[in-house]
Amino acid sequence: MYLLRAIVRPEKSAVVMKALFDNGFPAVTKMSVFGRGKQRGLKVGNVTYDELPKDLLLIVINEKDKDYVVETILSSARSGESGQFGDGKIFVTPVIETYTISTGNKEV
Repeated sequence: MYLLRAIVRPEKSAVVMKALFDNGFPAVTKMSVFGRGKQRGLKVGNVTYDELPKDLLLIVINEKDKDYVVETILSSARSGESGQFGDGKIFVTPVIETYTISTGNKEV
């Protein structure tokens, strides 16, 4: 299993979540976050915004679904045809164990 952490523009998170749902991946945790990437914030006139609002989507998926889910997120979160700076990032990490809190069952 893998944990995908997708940092996306807030205006794209509903589009991404719908695309995931429509493609059979309804389980997503969403958080509002602030940060900056390589562009180091945004400068408008004399004002620099060091931290920009983003949404963090957390999705745990099976190994066989990783490439499909990554492509679903990429295509639905990208701005326009070729994308723009600040569209976001996807981080993929392995999940060693999961537990269901209500039952205490370990899932593999």
